[in-house]
Amino acid sequence: MTSFDVVVVGSGIVGLGHALAASDRGLSVVVVDRAAAIGGASVRNFGHLCFTPQSGPAREFALRSRPLWLRLEADAGVWLRESGTVVLARHDDELAVLRELAAQRGAESVFGVGAPDVVLLDAREVSERLPLADGTAVGGAHLPWDLQVNPRQAGAGLAAYLASRGVEFRYRTAVTAVRPGRVTTTRGPIDAGTVIVAVNHDIDQLYPEIAERDGIVRCGLDMLRVDAGLRAPLPAPVLTGWSLLRYGAFSSLPAAATLGERLRREYPLLFELDLNQMYTQLQDGSLIVGDTHYRGASVSVFQNENAFEQLLQLTSELFGVPRPRVLERWQGVYASGRADFLIDQPEPGVYLVAATTGIGMTTGLGLAEHVISTVCNFAIPSLTLKGTP
Repeated sequence: MTSFDVVVVGSGIVGLGHALAASDRGLSVVVVDRAAAIGGASVRNFGHLCFTPQSGPAREFALRSRPLWLRLEADAGVWLRESGTVVLARHDDELAVLRELAAQRGAESVFGVGAPDVVLLDAREVSERLPLADGTAVGGAHLPWDLQVNPRQAGAGLAAYLASRGVEFRYRTAVTAVRPGRVTTTRGPIDAGTVIVAVNHDIDQLYPEIAERDGIVRCGLDMLRVDAGLRAPLPAPVLTGWSLLRYGAFSSLPAAATLGERLRREYPLLFELDLNQMYTQLQDGSLIVGDTHYRGASVSVFQNENAFEQLLQLTSELFGVPRPRVLERWQGVYASGRADFLIDQPEPGVYLVAATTGIGMTTGLGLAEHVISTVCNFAIPSLTLKGTP
């Protein structure tokens, strides 16, 4: 078959989300990717579906994503944990940020019935939940609506599910040109009603002028999987004070400015690494540890060992364990831009879509639902969605 209602270029979570949304509407879909399998940002992440700390359009897309992930657990066999998130506060200014968000969100949740978005915890409650070094916590919060998946299984599980529903996949097939109604590939042309280009940071390979216009570059990450020898398993993904500077719902709060000033003053080397100290635990008990951030039109493949040393030292201190045993190291790469999302229509029937802040796993399915539902009803103008309310 060489003609489809929808051609999706890119088989990451954002691309697969568009294939899912189109398939749900009875459209014929083909997914094209130059790689032999899913191997980009969609597998090199924490698997943390961090819905609660999002703001603006990211929160809207998170709201749409959550039920879709729950559906994929049932329909596609994707491993999923309804664990929420535990946010650890080690300092009063970190706790102040959590209190501000709890007050802002109130007792009702937009995610469901039965629990608020943010449940504040005292030091004892945090220490009972997490296997921390003595005296680590001054308090914290539980974000009950967040989820966790295994990033190495989730994308492959979704792709297999889509294939079982008739979505065609053409791997090891590079796209050389995109025009209204047609995608040219190294294995021949494909006629298309609608084209979705979801190639993450490689948007500059097909549409360099748009990448330059929106300041989209590559963000590299240093990450580890370790055997930490924790005295008890983690009940949920763990965020720290560093995380409160990274997610819009936290970082937009007045207390976050005070926190950022202190962390910059007390930990200049860690601040320079653009740290997000966080953890998720996989089914085998190993921890995913990370991460740092560095940006450019390209990112060096040569990773600085100091970043890994800092991550290992921080992990040892936080949990009161000897130096963790490293099982794997890797470099994540994702698109980074001046806004949280790119949604652009450079030509009729051609849409460029990307999460440009590293929250593709969290928001990608909802982002895709938004785009496909809009495309199916009326054309959308070119726009960039910023991460502010």
